[in-house]
This record gives sequence, C-alpha cells and structure tokens, in this order.
Amino acid sequence: MRFTGKTVLVTGAGTGFGAEIAVRAAREGADVAVHYRGSRAGAERTAARVEELGRKAFLVQADISEHAQIRRLADEAWSHFGRVDVAINNVGDVARDQMSWRDLTEESVDHVLAVDIKGTLLCTHEFGDRMLTQGGGAIVNIGSTVVARGSARAPQYAAAKAGIIGLTKSYAHAFAPTVRVNVFAPGFIETEATLGREDWRSGRAEKLRDATPMGRIPKPEELAGAALFLATEDAGHITGGFLVADGGYTMLGA
Repeated sequence: MRFTGKTVLVTGAGTGFGAEIAVRAAREGADVAVHYRGSRAGAERTAARVEELGRKAFLVQADISEHAQIRRLADEAWSHFGRVDVAINNVGDVARDQMSWRDLTEESVDHVLAVDIKGTLLCTHEFGDRMLTQGGGAIVNIGSTVVARGSARAPQYAAAKAGIIGLTKSYAHAFAPTVRVNVFAPGFIETEATLGREDWRSGRAEKLRDATPMGRIPKPEELAGAALFLATEDAGHITGGFLVADGGYTMLGA
C-alpha cells in the first residue's frame, strides 16, 4: 500500500502498460486519473478495474502532442482531485507497423517525436509546475532500453526515447528538491499490441527470449510495480535516474 491517500495520473492508461500501472496504483491505495486519447472504451475498462478495488477513478481525454490539450488535461485532473501526487508519463509511439528503417516516412518521424519527446516534455512541464505549487510530487517518464541497443527497425523511436532521458534530467534539476523526475526503462513487454506485431509472430519473440538472461518476456502487469517504485518514498533520494527492467537483455555480455 505504497500510495494510500495519494492520487496518481497515468497517461495512456486505456490499454497495455499504462492500464496495468493505473490498476497497480489503485491496488496500492491510490485514486487514479485515467488518461486516454482515442481508446475511451479501454479507459472505461481501466476505470472500472480501479473502482472494483475500492478506489476512485477519473477519465480525462487529451492528445498529448498538443500543448493546449495537455494544459486542459492537467487542469481537469487537479480540479477533480485537488492535487496529483504522482504522474506517470506512459504515452509513446513506437512506430509499431514499421518493420525496417527502409520503411521510414517523414510523417512517422514527425509523429513519434511529437508524441514521445514533445508530449512527454510538455506533460512533465505542466504536471511538475503544478506539483511545485502544491509542495511536492513525483514524475516517472516511461523510457526504453532501446537507447542502449538502438533500433534498426525504427530509428525515430530510439531517438525519441533518448530524448526523454535529456528532458528528464533537465526537469529533475529544475524541480529539485520539491519534485522528483525519473525514467523507468523496460525492455520488451508482451502487451497485446506487441503480440500482434508481424515480426513478433514470425520468430522474433523466441530469439529475444533466448537472448534474455531471465529467459522470458514479461507481461505488463509484472513491471507495473517496478515503474511505480520510482514514485514511492523508498525512492525519495532518486531524481534524474534511469531504472532498467529488461531481464538482463542489455547487460554487458548477455
């Protein structure tokens, strides 16, 4: 019960990893602001799971590639709950349909950078500003170990996740000591979207499992607690950090 009496905002909480983070936060005592862009049905399912745990849920829609919508998202969440103690910036575009660097388009580059870098930066900016005013808070930006290994499939995704490290460290400096800002970096996760990828179905999953010291690819609910750790009191002296949870895949010698 690490979040008893606290409010947690999770972006992209309608499906996948974001949904599991939202539910895990509720299981540990939090009321949850469930953000979504287009998956209202998914967000409603997440909210129902939160409420089944005896916690309050609040749905908020926004396209985080637009600053005005991020401001509205923050205003609505703070207005509804009075304060937000933790913000998990989970939304990201991995260019999932692109199977090779040869398939890169300018449109995809623009969208991935707009969502992953611009959106995460502006969410951190707006949420952190309000947390400073309220006297405290923690922000966790969801990164990726792709920054260590690169992506021949989608270079724009690797570039975007690398940018998240820079913006996180910058705001960690700016907001200290009142608000902490960190990156949680998972490796591959078996979300429904990942399981549906063409390369995943044609053998890549087995190759990745073989190359992972832990011998498996986790489901999103297995990593939700680790992501939330960075927002707990136990992580109270961690800011500007980069926490990896990839089963040892990017470990030297793995």
